[in-house]
Amino acid sequence: MNHDLSLTPGFPQTLQRNKSMDASLPTDASAASDHVFSVERHDELQLSHEDRKRITERTKWVLDSPEPPGFRQEILGSIKNAVCSQKNNKRSSSQPPLAWVVAFLRSVFPILSWARDYKASMFKDDLLSGLTLASLCIPQSIGYAALAQLNPQYGLYTSVVPPLIYTTMGTSRELAIGPVAVVSLLISAMCSKVINPVVDPTSYTKLVFTVTFFTGAFQALFGLFRLGFLVDFLSQAAIVGFMAGAAIVIGLQQLKGLLAISHFTTKTDVVSVLIAVAKSFHTSWYPQNFILGCSFLIFILITRIIGKKNRKLFWLPAVAPLLSVIISTAIVYLTRADEHGVKIIKHVKGGLNPSSVNQLQFNSPHLRESVKIGLVCAVIALTEAVAVGRSFASVKGYNMDGNKEMIAMGVMNIAGSMTSCYVATGSFSRTAVNFFAGCQTAVSNVVMAITVLLMLQFLTGLLYYTPVAILSSIILSALPGLINYTEAYNIWKVDKLDFLACAGAFFGVLFASVEIGLMVAIAVSFAKIILNALRPRVQELGRLPGTDIFCEVDQYPVAQAVPGVLIIRLNSGLLCFTNANPLRDRILNWVAEENGKEDIRRPISGIILDMSSVTNIDYAGILALEETNKKLLSGGIKLTIASPRWQVIHKLKVAKFVDKVGRDCIFLTVCEAVDSFVGSKFTGPGNC
Repeated sequence: MNHDLSLTPGFPQTLQRNKSMDASLPTDASAASDHVFSVERHDELQLSHEDRKRITERTKWVLDSPEPPGFRQEILGSIKNAVCSQKNNKRSSSQPPLAWVVAFLRSVFPILSWARDYKASMFKDDLLSGLTLASLCIPQSIGYAALAQLNPQYGLYTSVVPPLIYTTMGTSRELAIGPVAVVSLLISAMCSKVINPVVDPTSYTKLVFTVTFFTGAFQALFGLFRLGFLVDFLSQAAIVGFMAGAAIVIGLQQLKGLLAISHFTTKTDVVSVLIAVAKSFHTSWYPQNFILGCSFLIFILITRIIGKKNRKLFWLPAVAPLLSVIISTAIVYLTRADEHGVKIIKHVKGGLNPSSVNQLQFNSPHLRESVKIGLVCAVIALTEAVAVGRSFASVKGYNMDGNKEMIAMGVMNIAGSMTSCYVATGSFSRTAVNFFAGCQTAVSNVVMAITVLLMLQFLTGLLYYTPVAILSSIILSALPGLINYTEAYNIWKVDKLDFLACAGAFFGVLFASVEIGLMVAIAVSFAKIILNALRPRVQELGRLPGTDIFCEVDQYPVAQAVPGVLIIRLNSGLLCFTNANPLRDRILNWVAEENGKEDIRRPISGIILDMSSVTNIDYAGILALEETNKKLLSGGIKLTIASPRWQVIHKLKVAKFVDKVGRDCIFLTVCEAVDSFVGSKFTGPGNC
């Protein structure tokens, strides 16, 4: 429908709409070009009494909508939805209490739902997957404990209790739970600044347990109150850069094990590590460690290449680390290489996970640091676990509940902090092994945990002669998966500001510290948000020929502006104190520019604000709209609002803005707002 809108005094007030819309649609490009708004054709387009009535009725839909839920209702609803499914929230009066309790328990413990359909054939696959997973988990756990500057047994403890708890509460079937490289690096980098693990290893271990407790507490709260959006402040671009930088830092840290360096720096930046390595060459070091570690690193990488080329041999790269540990341990034991400079891990404490409840330090002077480190670890651990879990869930074709995952992660880490575990999360490399091994359910985690437990109970003595260089080579072999060159390149092509966050995180971790890298990434991400909020895009809309669709004229050059009416879309989710005044000035300047053009066919006498993109508004935004309306009215220009969202129209009514601007200036759609100008003659402020 094509309107040439004139608000001049000579324009007729009562028009009759042409009912034959379909006949006027353009059939080709030349016909489309004829659909222009012209003064000569204006009299052909008329607005009937029925159309006026329809517009008025739809305006009532907007203005008479019920009140949106308040802040208290949203919080209580979030808690209910996080704990119970929607269908369980509304328990019918006829439902017995026992049935409701069972439904509640199934919501909290998903294992009660899927365990009913568990079959023996599924256990066969889970058993194979769990054993394969354990063969990779055992050497990695010992290596990651060393990376976190903890005794080897703590890495093994972390692969027992958290996986068992996650199996009962988690919703992912493939996610492999245990210690991971990035979180181990975080703990080492941040906790060692509070307590030196070399000077006071006991206090350092207690600090790590306390950090683990707060990590779990934050994760559980994120899930309970549906605060997962806080994790999203660490954008995907920042994660890519952070992971890549952390991978390089972790790799450089392994030089300590490969070169058997006794005195190494506690700093994680590249410069400090390289200086420490250079200094080590002037002291006693043994090349046998380097040769042994590199030899098995090459072996592990070759098995990985073979596994990628032949999917039937998926188990080969999975068992390669364990084979490396067994073979290298046998070599050192038989040749007595430990007497010739090869560094070994020596004693590994075995047995069941001892209680560490009495080691949690809530009255410690380092409590504030523990909370801060716990928050950082919670965000990083959740980000990695949820991303990994969702990627494999999408392949299997099922949905993973993010909030339940957060609660499950939180509970398992709280329990882990009381059973001598440090922070556990989902591992990408082990999850991939679990997936390709054919796991059916989370029972593979149970099999893995029981295998590690048996190893702790009976076989820790066999690890005495395991070379430290082998653990370093195992960690190094897992690092290439943390560096995603393709995604970094795609980020560069799509969004340069996103790539700035990626590069900031990468170089921050590499040349400063893990904390600096995270802060740079979050700062750039926040800067992007603030920049978009402060300077949101304001676009002029025009009608596509032969339709009632209004689009941005910059994106669709064929879209035709309506003479005498300026249609503006606010491309911002929030009209608030940060952007209200710039938007007001932009609109007023735009009107002045349009009316100041020499070739203007007719001055702007009406403004339509399309607020379909604005989901919320604050008091400053309402004041800016009031000021804009007053200044426009003083110039004889009418302001109308089109497509306001629920929260927006509610606040405009509460603030009496609707009464000030007039109920006849609020419309359901942009098209109806345009039609209102056709059927009315605006003569000045008195009309609104």
